[in-house]
Amino acid sequence: MLTGTSLVFDIETVPDVESGRRLYDLENLNDDDVARAMRTLRIQKTGGTDFLPHSQHRIVAISAVLRSPEKLKVWSLGSVESTERELLERFFDGIERFRPVLISWNGSGFDLPVIHYRSLKHGVSAPLYWESGDGIRDFRYNNYLNRYHSRHLDLMDVLAGYQPRAFSSLDGIAVMLGLPGKMGMSGSKVWDFFQAGKIGEIRAYCETDVLNTYLIFLQFEKIRGALDDSGFEHEARRLAELLGSSTEPHLAEFLGQWRAAPSAR
Repeated sequence: MLTGTSLVFDIETVPDVESGRRLYDLENLNDDDVARAMRTLRIQKTGGTDFLPHSQHRIVAISAVLRSPEKLKVWSLGSVESTERELLERFFDGIERFRPVLISWNGSGFDLPVIHYRSLKHGVSAPLYWESGDGIRDFRYNNYLNRYHSRHLDLMDVLAGYQPRAFSSLDGIAVMLGLPGKMGMSGSKVWDFFQAGKIGEIRAYCETDVLNTYLIFLQFEKIRGALDDSGFEHEARRLAELLGSSTEPHLAEFLGQWRAAPSAR
């Protein structure tokens, strides 16, 4: 049976056109042209990928599944009007309040480094997250920063045996397990949705990503012996009941696709 509190999280980002405009002297271009120029310059530098450096991403959504023995919740932090700073403050406030184990898919490789850079930009304080044992002795041996400590579990990293050549996408593993996987969007479409003011749709998409990650986490807990068959069924049933009680269309769609899968639960 699972004990303690877990926080599964995921972020969605867009190009930080404000920084890109200053960095590349693009003052006379609109946001869309700046974003396009940033990607073009990235291709020229890397010889292939247009994926921007971590420091050139701006966070527009942070979604989470909070699981404790008493509580299960899926939501996006803040509101569609929240600033990036407010999203970061809420993320770290949750860590301060619950001291959860963080669960992610590629959080070590992407989400957390971006969160670090954006926190640096906005001056967002997070003492507990950055604690490494000087103030709290227990954190010397188990903190959020050390790759091999257990306060952050990056499922992609662990399942790949910390070998980049073995990394897999969230969508690929979700589909392998009979989960819904990506629904209606992909990361490449987030900029277009953001430009169209569709923050709600981005937040919904991010929530389905954390649901996929949470269900992969439950399966991982099963293979490492933290959950037996009955415990796994109990946790899956809790989630199904939560989604079934929601009035949000994307959560109902996720539940429907999950139930329809041949290997569902």
